[in-house]
Amino acid sequence: MDLDGSESAAPAAASTIFGDRLKLAEQYVDLLERHGVERGLIGPREVDRLWDRHVLNSAVIGEVIPEGARVVDVGSGAGLPGVPLAISRPDLDIVLLEPMARRVDWLTEVSETLSLSLTVLRGRAEEKQVRDRVGLADVVTARAVAPLARLAGWCLPLVRPKGSLVALKGASAQDEIERDRVAIAKAGGDAPSLTMCGSGVLDTPTTVVLIERTEKRKTARSRRQAGARSR
Repeated sequence: MDLDGSESAAPAAASTIFGDRLKLAEQYVDLLERHGVERGLIGPREVDRLWDRHVLNSAVIGEVIPEGARVVDVGSGAGLPGVPLAISRPDLDIVLLEPMARRVDWLTEVSETLSLSLTVLRGRAEEKQVRDRVGLADVVTARAVAPLARLAGWCLPLVRPKGSLVALKGASAQDEIERDRVAIAKAGGDAPSLTMCGSGVLDTPTTVVLIERTEKRKTARSRRQAGARSR
């Protein structure tokens, strides 16, 4: 049931993905249906495809996130993928990071309305003071935020060594990987890999690029020092 008591239009896959927390997912979709367009969170054309294109698409990335992980969702916006992930995986410690005040207000309202254990912070991942405040995470997620090269530069500094950046991407994901491979390595990422989440559950599985954070990247100064010692 939705917040207003109407019959839910949740697809069958939603029950598989959310289990006994399906009602929370229905309430979240209802909030987006009623307020998403007027608050600039989603486009008018997205209202009729919230479940398949946005909510289920986001929730299934839990398949690649370890139990009990600390997750930072960068550029959370309407709460995607962070809110569906928090509903489907209550074991996770999730921080929603968003630079726009009105969206931070929305995320806070959603968290309180659904009684989700979420931390909502305002800021940009590329700002040092924000990185210091957020700290390191096991996993950083991002959906429709930026190309991989820029995304790696923003997000990998928030990932602990051996943790992962989980980037939700579209059909051009493999092309992005090939184009941005060098930039990803410079940002501290290992070789990116492509995986599909939700196979066998969703009609269109979610395309995800996984990038593991390598050991702490060397600064220009440390590289010069290493070069001097080798001479």
